[in-house]
Amino acid sequence: MQVVYIIVVVVLLVLLALAAKVVWQYQRGLVFRLGKFVGVRQPGFNLIWPIIDRLVKVDIRIVPLPVEPQEVITKDNVTMKVDAVVYFWVVNPESAVIKVLDYVKATHQIAQTTLRSVLGQSELDEILSHREEINRRLREIIDEQTEPWGVQVTVVEVKDLQLPEGMQRAMARQAEAERERRAKVVHALGEFQAAQMLADAAGIIATNPAALQLRYLQALTEMAGEKNSTIIPVPLDIMSAVAQMLGRKATDGAA
Repeated sequence: MQVVYIIVVVVLLVLLALAAKVVWQYQRGLVFRLGKFVGVRQPGFNLIWPIIDRLVKVDIRIVPLPVEPQEVITKDNVTMKVDAVVYFWVVNPESAVIKVLDYVKATHQIAQTTLRSVLGQSELDEILSHREEINRRLREIIDEQTEPWGVQVTVVEVKDLQLPEGMQRAMARQAEAERERRAKVVHALGEFQAAQMLADAAGIIATNPAALQLRYLQALTEMAGEKNSTIIPVPLDIMSAVAQMLGRKATDGAA
């Protein structure tokens, strides 16, 4: 009799061990009874029917999925290699298990094909200068494809663009030419502004003799600051009279 009791206790303990399941906080448990889905178990201690029930745990944390470098031909016929990273998580564990064989692998394949497709429809300049727009389009397309599987894509980031060496040299020459063009434009603009200011100053001096006198005194002050220079100031009236005499002589000589 004691042996029977021991056997019964052992069997009960084995059944209890098979029935007791722990679901972690970052998981959800799907219960299948004789192959049929019957419900989702929340985190914590759970009991299922031994033998006839099977518990499948699904991780609902965000998954960083790297996409290996893909060879892409852009719209303007530039061949390059591009890699990316996709962040997604399971929002519907039932669909992730029932509707797709391997949701991680399936998301990876969709990300690869979408990356080639979207970049193949874009030009190189667009890819380089509108990276955020490209990332947004990739996320929307991939998320639309994975939504029936209960997978939500949160972020897609294009990481690295590997261009051919010839294209890299051509882009470097283009960037150098652009910098030289900007430098010449800035220099020409500075020359124009300086000439315009000199013309404005000449107009002010021509209409205001006092301004000419002040400028003359300022020039004398600046010259006096030189230690090795000797300055003999000449009044402006004398200089004007001399200039008029020279002008009359030149006119008489020409006549």
